[in-house]
Amino acid sequence: MSCKHCNSQAVYACNVCGKPLCPQHAKLRTLCPACLKKTTLNYTIVKAKTKREKEKIREFVERFWGEQEQLTFDKRFIVAELPTYIAREKESIVGFISFAETEDATIIVALGILPQCQNAGVGKALIKKVEAETKRLSKKQLLVSTSNDDLPALAFYQSLGFQIYEVKPDIIAEKHGKIIKGISGLPVRDELRLRKIIP
Repeated sequence: MSCKHCNSQAVYACNVCGKPLCPQHAKLRTLCPACLKKTTLNYTIVKAKTKREKEKIREFVERFWGEQEQLTFDKRFIVAELPTYIAREKESIVGFISFAETEDATIIVALGILPQCQNAGVGKALIKKVEAETKRLSKKQLLVSTSNDDLPALAFYQSLGFQIYEVKPDIIAEKHGKIIKGISGLPVRDELRLRKIIP
């Protein structure tokens, strides 16, 4: 699915008209609750197991980030090789969350929801699954990072109890060898690290 303004891959949906948007054409605006478009989905969440599911995750990762490898918390991960929960509506995968374990924490490495399926609670439900897994494994923290331009992700994670605890200046720009334009044309430079303490 392409952005309604260019041929770039869409990763967001407009909250007013619902049309697909790439990060550069996504604009940040203040909306009242009545104007926020809600989506209704009948989905289930399961752990990814099959080769077909892993291939679909590879497609999602390429679509959202343009590469299979993610750099987060000073570690490199091949997303499709990680434990993953998928959200499925009927036979279609509409979202996923991949994660990795450290000695005392779980790191959310990648979270992606199809634009037309955003604002339906899928991301929140996927986070809850990983949070439950973190608790089951007796880990004390759930960690996630985002880029400095991704204010929607920053708001989303904070609304679920995550708190910014560290900023790694220029780490994303160094990874790409340049400063790229992100959401609303903001320069993508820094990694913002967030954590949620698991009681």
